[in-house]
Amino acid sequence: MEVTVGRSYVVTGGGRGIGRAVAERLLGDAGTGGVVAIERDPDALAWVRDHPAGSRVRTVIGDASDEAVAERAADAAQEAGVLTGWVNNAAVFRDASVHSDSTRVLLDLVSANLAPALTGCATAVRRFLAAGTGGAIVNVSSHQARRAVPGCTPYVTAKAAIEGLTRALAVEYGPRGVRVNAVAPGSVRTERYDEFLAGQDAGTAARIEREMSLLHPLGRVARADEVAAAIVHLLSEDAGFINGATVPVDGGRSVLARDPEAHDS
Repeated sequence: MEVTVGRSYVVTGGGRGIGRAVAERLLGDAGTGGVVAIERDPDALAWVRDHPAGSRVRTVIGDASDEAVAERAADAAQEAGVLTGWVNNAAVFRDASVHSDSTRVLLDLVSANLAPALTGCATAVRRFLAAGTGGAIVNVSSHQARRAVPGCTPYVTAKAAIEGLTRALAVEYGPRGVRVNAVAPGSVRTERYDEFLAGQDAGTAARIEREMSLLHPLGRVARADEVAAAIVHLLSEDAGFINGATVPVDGGRSVLARDPEAHDS
C-alpha cells in the first residue's frame, strides 16, 4: 500500500495576525501534513489548542532570528512531512529616527526585522537543497519598503533589504528548484491594529479609520486572511513560475497618488 506523505511548512510569527492566518489557511488544505509555528510569546499560540486541526500544528518557542530555533522548526517540519514552504513573517514594530536615536539603536532595530528573514531563508534553502525537493519561501515585506512613513526608518530599511534579499535568493537558487517571493501588505486589521484603536478615544479612532480608508483605494484596511491567501498562493504549485517577485497586497495603497485638488465624486 502506497503511503502519501503530506507537505509541511514553517511560519514565523505564527501566533498572531498574518502568521496565524497563514497557518490556519495551510491547515485547511488536506495535503498539509503539518505546520510549524515559530513564536516568541507562548501565550500567542493558545489558539492551537482549540483548533480542529491543532494536532497538525507543532510549535517552537523562541526568536526566529536564532539559527538553533530555525533548525528545530525545520526538524519538526520534516518529521511532519516533506518540507515544502517557509514563511518569514516575524517582525518588530518600533519607531526610531536618526535625529533622536543612536546608530546602534537603529542598526539593532534593522537587524530585529531583517535577521529573522535572513535566518529563515538560509535554513529553508539549506534544507531544500539537502533534500533535493526544492521548495518555496515567502517573505513578508511592507508597502513601507517603497513608500516610507516618517519615524519608521529602521522598519523601512529592513523591509527594503528583505525585498532585495528576496530577489538575490530567487536568482541564485531558482535554478535549483527554490522559489523566493515576497508580499508587501498595506495596513492590516490584526490584533495589534485593533489594540491600537481600542486605546484611542472614540473621535480619534474614527478619524484614524477614516484616514485608513482614504489611504487604501478599496476603502478599508486588509484582513489578515486576505494577505494569507496571497502568501499561500505563492507557496503553491499554481504559482510555480513566480519567482523573485514582491506582490503588493495593499488594496492599491502603493499606487495611490493623493491629489490635493481632488474632490469626492
